[in-house]
Amino acid sequence: MRPDEIYNLAAQSHVGISFSMPTYTGDVSGVGVVRLLEAVRRVAPEARFYQASSSELFGKAAEVPQRETTPFHPRSPYAVAKIYAYWATINYREAHEIFAANGILFNHESPRRGENFVTRKITRAVAEIAAGRRDWVSLGNLEARRDWGFAGDFVEAMWRILQAERPDDWVVGTGEDHSVREFCELAFAEVGIELAWSGRGVDEVGLDRATGAKRVVVNPRYFRPAEVDLLKADPSKARRELGWVPKVGFEELVRMMVDADVKALGSS
Repeated sequence: MRPDEIYNLAAQSHVGISFSMPTYTGDVSGVGVVRLLEAVRRVAPEARFYQASSSELFGKAAEVPQRETTPFHPRSPYAVAKIYAYWATINYREAHEIFAANGILFNHESPRRGENFVTRKITRAVAEIAAGRRDWVSLGNLEARRDWGFAGDFVEAMWRILQAERPDDWVVGTGEDHSVREFCELAFAEVGIELAWSGRGVDEVGLDRATGAKRVVVNPRYFRPAEVDLLKADPSKARRELGWVPKVGFEELVRMMVDADVKALGSS
């Protein structure tokens, strides 16, 4: 029995780790996709293939918001590998006439996000701080801005991409951008802690306004060698052609993630 739809979500997907493991990242996130495409071509050419592409392709973005026609400027080994995979998908579509499509997904988060990603790192730390199990969380660039959406909404977009009449490439995101600082403020507020910021640069700290306790510290270790300052989607093509509209907003997403981590600690 051969598959009708194939969703490739596999990757070494941590941007920071890709700087220390560039060859592995290239093999898994780049060349690995060609291996899959070749298998589709040989074994199941009638199957519809979805490639999980990434907003990191835009990197040092030439325009805001980013759309399907925005030039790519990758700023990490992960992004470079994903560009290889992106164009390989298009090449197989054009050369072998298979249904191969890219979803250029902006940041998609949920309570299942790995704890080494900044969003889950924050929400897990907030839950532990509220429970008295730790004092603060160490972060990198507080000013980095991302288009954060709910992973469940993005899975629906993936499915819609493979139901399209013809294969193509779509940007998938919320159309909003928020900073790491904003994410922190909302996450801490969910457990009743209001942050007050003090200092600048690597000396900046986030303090509990009520008690003065240190809750957020900046650690240069978490800065990227090549920073990506602002990623924000223009999902109008997906809305127009796929009928896709995200259902979960930013504040609801942060609340969902914090609440899940608080509950998980309470049951552990």
